[in-house]
Amino acid sequence: MDEHAGHTHAPAGGDEHAAHTQGEARNHGGHDHAHMVADFRRRFWISLILTLPILALSSDLWGMLGLEAPVRFRGDHYVLFGLSSIVFFYGGWPFLTGFAEEFHQRQPGMMTLIAVAISAAYFYSSAVTFGLPGMGFYWELATLIDIMLLGHWIEMKSVLGASGALEALVRLLPSEAHRLKADGTAEDVPASEIALGDKLLVKPGERVPTDGMIVSGQTSLDESMLTGESKLVEKGEGAEAIGGSVNGAGAITLEVKKTGGQTYLAQVMDMVRRAQASRSRTQDLANRAAVWLTAIALGGGLATLIVWLVLGRDFAFSMERAITVMVIACPHALGLAVPLVVAVSTSMSASHGLLIRDRAAFERARNLDVVVFDKTGTLTEGRFGVSDIVPLGELDETACLRLAAALESQSEHPIAAGIVRTAQARQLEWPPVRNFRNLTGRGAQAEVEGRDVKVASPAYLREQGIQVQHPRLEALAAEGKTTIFLLVDGVAAAVFGLADVVRPESKAAIARLKAMGIQCMMLTGDSKAVAQTVSRQLGLDDYFAEVLPEQKADKIRGLKGRGLTVAMVGDGVNDAPALVESDLGVAIGAGTDVAIESADIVLVSNNPEDVAAILGLSRRTYGKMIQNLIWATGYNAFAIPLAAGVGVYWGLLLTPAVGAVLMSASTVIVAINAQLLGRGGMPAAARA
Repeated sequence: MDEHAGHTHAPAGGDEHAAHTQGEARNHGGHDHAHMVADFRRRFWISLILTLPILALSSDLWGMLGLEAPVRFRGDHYVLFGLSSIVFFYGGWPFLTGFAEEFHQRQPGMMTLIAVAISAAYFYSSAVTFGLPGMGFYWELATLIDIMLLGHWIEMKSVLGASGALEALVRLLPSEAHRLKADGTAEDVPASEIALGDKLLVKPGERVPTDGMIVSGQTSLDESMLTGESKLVEKGEGAEAIGGSVNGAGAITLEVKKTGGQTYLAQVMDMVRRAQASRSRTQDLANRAAVWLTAIALGGGLATLIVWLVLGRDFAFSMERAITVMVIACPHALGLAVPLVVAVSTSMSASHGLLIRDRAAFERARNLDVVVFDKTGTLTEGRFGVSDIVPLGELDETACLRLAAALESQSEHPIAAGIVRTAQARQLEWPPVRNFRNLTGRGAQAEVEGRDVKVASPAYLREQGIQVQHPRLEALAAEGKTTIFLLVDGVAAAVFGLADVVRPESKAAIARLKAMGIQCMMLTGDSKAVAQTVSRQLGLDDYFAEVLPEQKADKIRGLKGRGLTVAMVGDGVNDAPALVESDLGVAIGAGTDVAIESADIVLVSNNPEDVAAILGLSRRTYGKMIQNLIWATGYNAFAIPLAAGVGVYWGLLLTPAVGAVLMSASTVIVAINAQLLGRGGMPAAARA
């Protein structure tokens, strides 16, 4: 699959596609793996039960222990052959069919090795049963197959648990919805029958069936399973609700805006699916190593057989050494080393609102030198807030804010909204107003508590000949802040400094990234004064001011030209060219609009700390991959010579069964190590 497959538009569709999407996700999310888990479990237990009489009848085994076989009777070797044949063909069937598939694809690997090992053991022992001089090892064949089945059973359970992200996401959607009819009564319908424009009733405690807009009601929604945001989100009329979120204490009526592949959840599932399937450079390395290891194992097995025969050992001993080499050299752990870590990290990130769309780009994130942030809407909230209140007369700061909020509560202007939000944040209450009217292009005025109150621009003061002098005025201007004045009964009472509100999380995010050794910079179209103020406030390493949208990609290209690996973090709209130009494009605060084709990673929430979280996860993920690759290859480098018999003269001899135990232990260790990535949890930013 092309490594940029994650940049394909998620399909749009209606109700049929909704059912198809859920069915496909369920299949991908674990149906096939669940079937394989059950199959390996069943084959293991049946083979294990048959192994008990095989062990009891294996006189060669008891002879090596200096004991008599507990079960002896005429023709017992034929019974032993029959039981072993069942174990070989039934228990070994997954490996034999796997070998056939690898042979057909001309890609010999793990299944080839196992099939060759158990086939050599079975057919050699069968030949001994029917007259060939030597010592059969049916018991080793049976225990080898048992251990292989057990190892695969455990590994499949690990894979099933790691790749269950899609299944978990599908379970977020209810199977039924309460659709409102024309007369206002509700009817229960299957979720697959929901259509655009339908009105749905969502009762307290229920999950929202699909994406839509609240047309009546007030509630709080728990979106933690979708975005990682643990706080309840207050929602009222006109607000968007995401399918899969949990309704709080209030009943709401929802108008369906998206169905099928258009919904947030469907697009998240598509991203998870593509991320798990996209090519990983580390996986390519593991695949190449596995092919070489397969060739080495087969060649080594043949060489071991020939060498021991040349040295005068009997055929049974030489064949046992060859089989042990092929068993212990199985690249199973190597083949599992990277995919399990990929599955775990993708599942973790998706459940916390950190959506990986390109695995290769995600892996590159560990080597970043610079993170460049867009300012408006990324480091800041993209809306005005009061940063300074400078009293100019008898009224104190609180009294001035209270009067200004009373007046501006009647206005829809962004500056007015900023003043009202500031008063609300300070939990102020304001009196009613009378005779409100706009001063076109200059401000507003009204009567508040019997006093004439105006909030006006500097231009209005100049027109009215009102002069204000205060040392803070020049400082506010130098910082690039917007200034407005509060006039009470014609006298200037205060000056308000307003600016784009810096997100509370931005400073912590910058500090965390710098602690990771990453430079932090900012791109903005604002003036140099504004950029300098924000940069100083956040402790940025550098900034680029007065940059037009079409110039942002040039700035990224310039940084890359200095030999730096660069990530661009923006809102995915006018930042799209820069996101594409960067080594890692991160769209932040995407909300329900997750189909941003220019980004490699989409962060659902507006928390800049999630950037540090995803980079931290990238480093931890890569670390786990390398640990697994080192263990898998190092284990084989150590075990193959022992399997070949180099330690036989020092009493170190590995039988095929012991080799299978060690091989399975290696793969289980790799599986457990991958799961430990999830046990460590996400960085704090992604859980906040």
